[in-house]
Amino acid sequence: MTRDIYTRRESEARSYCRSFPTSFVKAQGSILTDDTGREYIDFLAGCSSLNYGHNDPDMKAALIDHLMADGVTHGLDMHTAQKEAFLTAFEDIVLAPRNMDHKVMMVGPTGTNAVEAAMKLARKVTGRHNIVAFTNGFHGMTMGALAATGNSGKRAGGGMPLQGVTHLPFEGAFGPEVDTLKQIEFMLDNPSSGLDAPAAFLVEPVQGEGGLNAASADWLRGIAALAKKHGALLILDDIQAGIGRTGTFFSFEEMGIDPDLIPLAKSLSGFGLPFAALLVKPQHDIWKPAEHNGTFRGNTHAFVTARVALEKFWKQNAFQESLKDKARAVETGLSSIADMLDGAFLKGRGLMRGVDVGSGALAGAICAEAFKRGLIIETSGAHDEVVKVLAPLTTTEEQFAKGFEILRDATRVALTNHNKIAAE
Repeated sequence: MTRDIYTRRESEARSYCRSFPTSFVKAQGSILTDDTGREYIDFLAGCSSLNYGHNDPDMKAALIDHLMADGVTHGLDMHTAQKEAFLTAFEDIVLAPRNMDHKVMMVGPTGTNAVEAAMKLARKVTGRHNIVAFTNGFHGMTMGALAATGNSGKRAGGGMPLQGVTHLPFEGAFGPEVDTLKQIEFMLDNPSSGLDAPAAFLVEPVQGEGGLNAASADWLRGIAALAKKHGALLILDDIQAGIGRTGTFFSFEEMGIDPDLIPLAKSLSGFGLPFAALLVKPQHDIWKPAEHNGTFRGNTHAFVTARVALEKFWKQNAFQESLKDKARAVETGLSSIADMLDGAFLKGRGLMRGVDVGSGALAGAICAEAFKRGLIIETSGAHDEVVKVLAPLTTTEEQFAKGFEILRDATRVALTNHNKIAAE
C-alpha cells in the first residue's frame, strides 16, 4: 500500500509520523508492530497516555463487554452506570486514601480542555485575570492554555496576541545558584513590579515538554505558600506527570501540597481513550449549571477502562511499589548514555526521565538512529536537547534492557556522525 495519501491529504501539522515513518498495525504492552511485521519497543507511550501499555487485556475485555451489551456510547454529562462506577472507584481508591476532598469536573477530551477550565474557574473565583505560569511550561494548544505555554514555536501558531498570563522563572531557570522563589516573592510583594495580582499559579511539578525540569518539594511548597498569601489559587498540572509516571498516582504526593485545582488527562482512561478531568476543591466549585460545558464531557468508554485501571493497578500497593525498581532501571540505563557524552546529565523524576545531551541536533540524531534499530523515543526541551524516556509503566525488565541497549548503540552512531560534522 502506498502512503502518499498522507502527503496528499493530511495537514502539514502532522508531527510524530515524520519521526517514525512507518505504518503501525498492532500494539501490545510495550511493543508496536508495523505493517512489515517489524517490532519496536515503545519508550514514548503516547506521550504518557499509555502508562499501562497498549491494549491491557482486562481493560480491553471490559470495554468489549460494554460494547457487546449495547452500553451507552455517548451520554453528554448524563448519569450512567459507567460514570457512577468510575467516580466511586476514583473516590474509594484515589481521593479518600489521600484525604482529598476534590470534586471531579468532566471537561473536554484532552488535557488542554482541563487547563482551560482551570484557568477560567480561577478567574471566576478570584475576580482577577492574570495567571502566573513558568518558563519552559507546556499546558496545551488552545488559546488560553497556549498563553500559559512557553515554547515560542507553539505560541506562534496562535496567530494573535496571547494575553492574561505572566511568565516567571521555574526552579533552576538561571542555574542552581539562583533562587527563583525569592525572585517571584519580590515581584509579588513589590507594588511597582508591574505584576498584576494573580488569579492562580499554573505549574507542572515535572515539565514534560519543557525538558523534564523537576521542581523540588521545597520550591513547590514555596509556590503554594505564595499563592495562599496573595489570594491566588494553585493549579497543579498533572496531565503528563501524574497517574504513576513519577512513581505515585499524583506527582506531588508526600510533598505536603494541597492544590486547589488539578488538571488530569493522558493516562486517566488507562487505555489511550480521550478523557480529561479537573479536580476542584469544593469551595471553588462555583459554576452555574452548563456555565462551562462541552459535547464530550466524559467519555463513557473511558469510564469503563479507567475504572478497571484503578481497580487493577491502584487498589493495592504492589504496582506502585514495582515502580521503584523500574525507576532505578531507567536511571541506570540513562546513566549509561550520559557516561558516553561529555557534559550530559540526567533530568526528571521517577519514570519521567531523560538525558540532556547538550544539543537538539544530537538528541534528534540519537532518536532517529534508535528508530532505525527498533526503539520509539522522542526529545524534549527548549532546544529539543533532552532524550526523553516515557516507557509504559508496565515495561518488563527485559524490554528495558533491550531498549537501552538499542539506545546506547544509537548514541554511539549519532555521536560519531555528530563529531564528524563538527570537525568539517
